[in-house]
Amino acid sequence: MITRLLLLSVICLPVFACAQSLSSGQEMLQDEERANPDINKPRPIAARETVFMNEMTWMEVRDAIRSGYRTAIVMTGGIEMNGPYMVTDKHNIVCRVVGERLARKLGNALIATIVPYVPQGDVNPPSGHMRYPGTIGVSEDTFQSLLIDIVTGLKTQGFKDIILIGDSGGNQSGMQAVAEQMSPTWKTGRVTYIPEFYGYEKWIAWEEERGIYEKNDGIHDTFRDTAILMLEDPEYVRRKARLGKGLFTINGVDLEPLAETLQVANQLVDYQVQLTVDAIQRKLVYDR
Repeated sequence: MITRLLLLSVICLPVFACAQSLSSGQEMLQDEERANPDINKPRPIAARETVFMNEMTWMEVRDAIRSGYRTAIVMTGGIEMNGPYMVTDKHNIVCRVVGERLARKLGNALIATIVPYVPQGDVNPPSGHMRYPGTIGVSEDTFQSLLIDIVTGLKTQGFKDIILIGDSGGNQSGMQAVAEQMSPTWKTGRVTYIPEFYGYEKWIAWEEERGIYEKNDGIHDTFRDTAILMLEDPEYVRRKARLGKGLFTINGVDLEPLAETLQVANQLVDYQVQLTVDAIQRKLVYDR
């Protein structure tokens, strides 16, 4: 019996020893260099051509900052009820379309982020857009705290001018408050809120100068929003289904032919971009 036990012990020892050693995969996971690379490590491949930081690698962002991209644009959108035809991501899609052209027009700017979580009303009892399924909102305090953390992190990374702009009316006061709170506390860098980016009165006036007159359909939707969303995908406003039921209009404005509507959408985006660029340049030059 003793001989058998000794024999079994000898046989099991190599198995036990193997179980205690790390596999190559486990060793990889414990490699500190993976999670803490040298900040000056050269980029091994060419950078992707984009102005969106979330589409860039950390090395691409680093090198962009070092080459002069010192302006970070923080956009605020929203996820909310937008009538029976339009996706709840409307504001974020508009930010993406307009933001890309804005950053390229400025020339030294990146879109740091599009913040989708913004104030939408109370939850107890539900008010505003929070009464409707699909809406995701946060409190005003949470919204401002989130923006403060975002802009502080961007400053730490080396951005000098951080621009706050938003596509929804409920976002404006929070962005303004954060900019007024943060900039005076920084010895270098600044946060600037640009209200000129937003304003449906301006879009309506621009449309009417071109013979586009909207009449209220009683839904949370406009020609401007519908047209801009279709620049990315007409199905964001359910074009096919609406055409089949003769509903492809908004506020009394016919959305067909599609090519003509998209042409107007491009002009509207360019108009908004130029207004915003002019406002940013005036503000930044004045502050200097």
